[in-house]
Amino acid sequence: MSHKIHKFWLLISAILIGIFGPIFALGTVLSTSELARWTLDLLSWPVDGQQTYSDPTTRFLSALTGGFLFGWGVMVWCLRQWVYDIAAEGVRRSLLMGVLAWFFLDSAGSIASGNPSNAFFNIIILILVVGPMWRPAKD
Repeated sequence: MSHKIHKFWLLISAILIGIFGPIFALGTVLSTSELARWTLDLLSWPVDGQQTYSDPTTRFLSALTGGFLFGWGVMVWCLRQWVYDIAAEGVRRSLLMGVLAWFFLDSAGSIASGNPSNAFFNIIILILVVGPMWRPAKD
């Protein structure tokens, strides 16, 4: 992989991570929570309407999750814009470590909470976010 491809994929990674932020942030208010509720329902397969946003605690957790994911996506974008050209390998490794840390903790928590289907979705997201970043770029 080239540095150009890696830098492009960092943009893809930032979007894939960050897009979940506004989705879950919409879950903070009942009138705008349907997309967040549906996303949560999908990730806890099968889609059966069992996931709701009626509990204020769920909406609060959705606000936190949305903020963290949006911030993480913005951080990856900033690393792409301002750091990658100076320290490409450090940025690549940072992305990998962050994504792997998310993957293992999120998947373990999903399984422990009775939602193992989300661990499967996490594999898909892991592959999409990391893409060609698994391997160092060649000069």
